[in-house]
Amino acid sequence: MHIDILGISGTFMGSIALIAREAGHTVSGADRGIYPPMSTLLREQGVPLREGYDEPWPPSTELHVIGNALSRGNPAVEAILDEGAAYTSGPQWLAENVLRERWVLAISGTHGKTTTASMLAWILTYAGHDPGFLIGGVPGNFDRSARLGSGPFFVIEADEYDSAFFDKRSKFIHFRPRTLVINNIEYDHADIFDDLAAIQRQFHYLIRTVPGTGHILANADEASVDETLAQGYWSELTRFGTVGTADWCLSREDSGWQISNGSDAASLATPLPGEHNARNAAAAMLAAQHVGIPWQTSLQALARFRGVRRRLELRGQVNGIDVIDDFAHHPTAIAATLSALAGDRRYERLIAVIEPRSNSMRQGAHRQQLAASLAAAGAVFCLDPPELDWPLADALAPLGERGHCGATVEELINGVTREARPGDAVIIMSNGDFGRIHERLLDSLAQ
Repeated sequence: MHIDILGISGTFMGSIALIAREAGHTVSGADRGIYPPMSTLLREQGVPLREGYDEPWPPSTELHVIGNALSRGNPAVEAILDEGAAYTSGPQWLAENVLRERWVLAISGTHGKTTTASMLAWILTYAGHDPGFLIGGVPGNFDRSARLGSGPFFVIEADEYDSAFFDKRSKFIHFRPRTLVINNIEYDHADIFDDLAAIQRQFHYLIRTVPGTGHILANADEASVDETLAQGYWSELTRFGTVGTADWCLSREDSGWQISNGSDAASLATPLPGEHNARNAAAAMLAAQHVGIPWQTSLQALARFRGVRRRLELRGQVNGIDVIDDFAHHPTAIAATLSALAGDRRYERLIAVIEPRSNSMRQGAHRQQLAASLAAAGAVFCLDPPELDWPLADALAPLGERGHCGATVEELINGVTREARPGDAVIIMSNGDFGRIHERLLDSLAQ
């Protein structure tokens, strides 16, 4: 079958393209602003790409898979509807063509999905399985964000964002997991959810799809997760976290993070710093345990875990200054990233560089929490684009002289170059390419 994918350069839709291609389908696609790493991965697989949505799709196309970034008024969407062409959403296509016969291990939550899913896919691979996976990033232990796999297990990053312009259910409703991880639940995606309760409702619908013989692994440190579970669950439940009431409790020891259920205990050896990554590792190990992977095997795999691109990824070092890339774009994730780097005491000072790019950030849903999330940074440089409809400088005012705004990426680069000194770490946080700021900043620092 020839499948044409609209919105193909997004991580989820691009991963759908890779899986469809591996399954033997002919795949093509279109998007606006196609850029690496997804564009590189797709072209390496021989997937032809069209820039924009005005160009006609290939005449051999039999099915259109439409990403959730497209809406009514898009020329390709209007043409599909006018012609009566066959179309579906990415989550629905995946569910019907890939997931139906697999044991799905779904990693959900506002934060930590990509890292936890990458850890779990690597544990299963290390244990001798050949899992399929679809992850919202490129894990260091693999060369791509998705693969079909030949084994019974499929690991998926289960996103609460909506499915398509014609299907406003969260993507994860389609996946029907047998093993479900709920990392956390916070308010996000202000463009589609009115409040936290609306997000919790979708998570409750997800919980309803887990069979009675399935297993839910939930973060015990989050009241919002407990509130969601209180609406009802019908599967085995295990809670993990730092609180004493957790079934598996995380604690910080001199040797690192430990996890214990009162009778059994283990050290978590992962190259990724921070409490949030210890919790991610615990979730991955518990999910692997549900499908029969022994603790010792998981621990051996995690010791060999190579991280994920754009998650605390070192992009380069110049004159004793590290430039680190991270996908954080929500205040909680920003604070966790900075706390992890501050906690390992490698750096004399942290310089945070922020792009408020997500829909929630652009709408100002998190502006009251932004300054507090940056407390661990010695200096902050934040892009203040013209389309931002709230006063960024006012939101950063609590930072005093540490906070700086710039109208362009070039302004930020110049500011950071003047500010940075040997021993600093510059942490660039955005869910986009941020105007290729990483390479440009490294060049500027070198000069």
